[in-house]
Amino acid sequence: MIQAKGITKKYDGFTAIENLDLNVANGSIYGLIGINGSGKTTLIKQLTGILRPDAGEITIGGEPVYDNVSVKMKTAYVPDELYFPSNYTLDSMASFYRGVYHGRWDQQRFDAMCDDFGLSRTNRISRFSKGMQKQAAFILAMSITPDYLILDEPVDGLDPIMRKKLWSYILGDVADRQLTVLISSHNLRELEGICDCIGILKNKRIQFEGRLDQLQSELEGMTLEEIFLHEMEVR
Repeated sequence: MIQAKGITKKYDGFTAIENLDLNVANGSIYGLIGINGSGKTTLIKQLTGILRPDAGEITIGGEPVYDNVSVKMKTAYVPDELYFPSNYTLDSMASFYRGVYHGRWDQQRFDAMCDDFGLSRTNRISRFSKGMQKQAAFILAMSITPDYLILDEPVDGLDPIMRKKLWSYILGDVADRQLTVLISSHNLRELEGICDCIGILKNKRIQFEGRLDQLQSELEGMTLEEIFLHEMEVR
């Protein structure tokens, strides 16, 4: 389970996140939604241990995240803004990941996914398009067989065929391995057929959190986009 309890983060006097709670159940896909500038990326960087909250607690699998190598070994993160060393290829990145995530790296999965996505393993990743770099980052993340997967705008820049492939791998691992997934996205229609639960981030906090099917039932079958607009108006 991924949990945040009462977390607050400030930058030079500006409060980006304040007293925020979040709960992602094991084996579920959680959609984190909010308008641009609402603090989604700041929250995700705290959930992944890149940033340390000024107050509150974040745990993954019951363990604190920040400065915890064992938790980070089980967690894969694909940010919206990607960085790869300029001379690295997919094969050289795989070699690096294999050394870092020793015991978790699945070479057969990496080989198969590279073939499936049709990416060159010997060309420099820095020369890939944005969409191809997203695919490369996703392949590397899934090849470490994570227990927890955190994605920030994962389908941005992907065509419909590649989006379908990405969701297929995620749904497969959730079903087969009880992978726990948190996805931040502005593409509400994309998330609607994927997420079990949603969290709506507004005014520095999660203003609503719940199962999508129950919420749609309570709100007379509203789409995720309609639910989001409704919650943004009333909260």
